[in-house]
Amino acid sequence: MTGFVRPTLQELVDRAAGDIQARLPGTDARLRRSNLEVLSRVHSGAVHGLYGRLDFLSQQILPDTAESSYLEREAGVWGVPRLAAVKATGNVTITGNNGAIVPIGTTLQRSDGAEFTTDAEVTIVAGTATAVVTASVAGADGNTAQNSQLAFSSPIVGINGNAVVAAGDLSQGADSESDDSLRARLIDRIQQPPHGGASFDYVTWAKEIGGVTRAWIYAGELGAGTVTVRFVRDDDVASIIPDAGEVAAVQAYIDARRPVTANVTVVAPVAVPLNFTIQLTPNSVAVKDAVTAELQDLLRREAQPGGTLLLSHIQEAISIGAGETDHITTVPAANVVRATGEISTFGVITWA
Repeated sequence: MTGFVRPTLQELVDRAAGDIQARLPGTDARLRRSNLEVLSRVHSGAVHGLYGRLDFLSQQILPDTAESSYLEREAGVWGVPRLAAVKATGNVTITGNNGAIVPIGTTLQRSDGAEFTTDAEVTIVAGTATAVVTASVAGADGNTAQNSQLAFSSPIVGINGNAVVAAGDLSQGADSESDDSLRARLIDRIQQPPHGGASFDYVTWAKEIGGVTRAWIYAGELGAGTVTVRFVRDDDVASIIPDAGEVAAVQAYIDARRPVTANVTVVAPVAVPLNFTIQLTPNSVAVKDAVTAELQDLLRREAQPGGTLLLSHIQEAISIGAGETDHITTVPAANVVRATGEISTFGVITWA
């Protein structure tokens, strides 16, 4: 079956000129600057615009090619709304004089200007206090590593000027869902309707949490009747491996939807960095960057907990790096096999 093919402007002009001459024998609609030649071009220009609109609409009627607004509308019809951006949150440690109070809504700033506010009033006891803070702006940029410093925007009597991000980081921040992610979830919803606890339902539920990009299910891993769910957050800058708070959020979301008889445990995969030793030809910076990008993409597509990464696929990824003409891979030297719960993450490349 042939798809919609939009005729070119010149094809439409030739078609109009031919039609005019066929219906007005003895005329020449191709004579330069003649009224009929102008008419054929004006008419063809208008029709070309209409064909352009038809071409555009033909891409919007199916979700695999639809653009953002049409994709979002189609997804809404299927009950798959775009995941909104999520604010990062977590604990910070504040020090100061005993009895000093940090009010609710107090603003703290990261060194790059990102702002966070306290969710509740806290009082210094024994020289310290732990406050829950939330990023002022939703998005993955709010995620902040443990031990990072946040400065109070305005001094508070009896409180030291800086707070420190506590264990567990400021996490769970996620950007608004991309079109590619929404498209994939919508197609999954169409092809795999909910089955009240089928294996793919757990993957779907996990990916309905902002920031979750991939998820896997392992039935019976912890015994009969158990379901283990693992997931990663590929777009988090610090690590694709979720922290305790992010695991808890997915666990709570699935618990609210799972069958009552299902024993579900959500856990984070264990990252095992995969290192490479490659002799590359040519070994320019540009080619090295291209090969690095291809290997990172391969891991995002094929790495999974307890899975096997084929050496042939690794070599293929290196070969398709722009500019590569030849290479020798000495590490890894065989298929990469991970144990239960382990997932290959990108390590370092040694350029031999």
